[in-house]
Amino acid sequence: MGSLGFWRLAQADPEWVAAVDPDGTKYSAGDLLARSNRVVHGLRALGLKNGDGFSALVPNGVDGLVLYLAALQAGWYYTPINWHLAGPEIGYIVADSDAKAFFVHERYAAEGVPAGAEIEAHRRFAIGNVEGFRPYEELVEGQPDTAPDERTNGATMHYTSGTTGRPKGVKRALMGIDPDDSAELMTFLLTLFGITPGRPAGGEQQAHLITSPNYHTAVTQFGGTALHMGHTLVYTDRWDAEDTLRMIQEHGVSNTHMVPTHFKRLLALPDDVKSRYDVSSMKWAIHAAAPCPVPIKQQMLEWWGDCIWEYYAATEGGGTIASPADWRDHPGTVGNAWPISEILIVDDDGEPVPAGTNGTIYMKMAGVEFEYKGDKEKTEKNRLKDFFTVGDIGYLTDDGFLFLSDRKSDMIISGGANIYPAEIENEITMHPKVADVAVFGIPDDEWGEQIKAVVEPAEGTAPGDELTADILKSLEGRLAKMKWPKSIDYIETMPREPNGKLLKRKLRDPYWKDRDSAI
Repeated sequence: MGSLGFWRLAQADPEWVAAVDPDGTKYSAGDLLARSNRVVHGLRALGLKNGDGFSALVPNGVDGLVLYLAALQAGWYYTPINWHLAGPEIGYIVADSDAKAFFVHERYAAEGVPAGAEIEAHRRFAIGNVEGFRPYEELVEGQPDTAPDERTNGATMHYTSGTTGRPKGVKRALMGIDPDDSAELMTFLLTLFGITPGRPAGGEQQAHLITSPNYHTAVTQFGGTALHMGHTLVYTDRWDAEDTLRMIQEHGVSNTHMVPTHFKRLLALPDDVKSRYDVSSMKWAIHAAAPCPVPIKQQMLEWWGDCIWEYYAATEGGGTIASPADWRDHPGTVGNAWPISEILIVDDDGEPVPAGTNGTIYMKMAGVEFEYKGDKEKTEKNRLKDFFTVGDIGYLTDDGFLFLSDRKSDMIISGGANIYPAEIENEITMHPKVADVAVFGIPDDEWGEQIKAVVEPAEGTAPGDELTADILKSLEGRLAKMKWPKSIDYIETMPREPNGKLLKRKLRDPYWKDRDSAI
């Protein structure tokens, strides 16, 4: 194949700055190459073979990147774990993934130590000081930094979020090919957005800003693929709006992956702060994970220009993409199908629905097969022929552009009518006194469900009846009254994961605790 792939690029230009840690420390490609080689030699000495896997509980940064690069050149599965989970939840993933080694950063020792109890002591490694875990240095000490023999491609095995039941690992068969060839195939994803190789591959110097935790599939995919194209990875530890602007300017960031919550908080910065930073280096600000309110997207396009790209996809594979021009022509769309992907919208009986009609979204991607590890029933249940679904609802236009309505599990059925909370959330979030909002159904003896909104007030705004009246008044003429919340509660901080995903069940479950189930 060509000249892409981290390992080829690192050998060709070992001095290239491949990564920048959150504390500003820069790492050359040659350094990362040597460190990942040592990890391969060390884990092989422990007995890891092709097709085995290991897991890690590590923050954003080079420590996790080295583990990722080791797995991807040694034929292993790498599972980065959500560090917001509790010990038993982490332990479940470690066990379910059949991890042959477990790495824990000292920052997460409190939950990581009990989670590793079932792993043999000599297979547990600490980055920093973790009781009962071997120092990471013991794994790599004395190991050569030369390329391992019999290199073959590995993969990440991410676990789905588990909003309904325990999370499941999405596992794909390994191809048994050269790791650089596999990495080059991965770059297809970024080329869909028009992203070009970075300097070590013969292009301009480029940098990719990592804004969310690396245990998320999209963050790993976009960041890892940018690295394989020769871009410098710039890591953030905790996301901050002004700090994001500073890093874009400081590192000449050309591409990043964000979520609509990031846009909302960037736009909320004072004008004098926004104007303080030059973001003209940004060419591809790619976003996904949740529907983006049309006014927020329009404001970002006005501020950053035509670099705001959107897509819809799932860990399982397949998806759509919307260029800035596509979105301007179809405001609110998440795009049309990738060249190697297909979209199908069906009713509750699995039959295709006409254009413009809401239904369950099914997708497939040519040549990509997966299974939910250890759960054949779930794998089959979520499939329709060779298509799969993650339970989202939406519709296609006549010309094939997809619009999201909501997740099926979030849909409110009130008086027999289907109501999509995302539509209501998008209207309420535009209120200047609202920092964040969640809408869901709660029990109603007459209507089945009634609409409840939970609002995080903007800084300096007092919650209460006056704010409720103000929010409801703002919906006049913009939203049918049947979609207005019957009541609004207030919360200090909305429960969101750092990638912007709203943990709606945490808000909704208390209202359903005396019922058989929550819709």
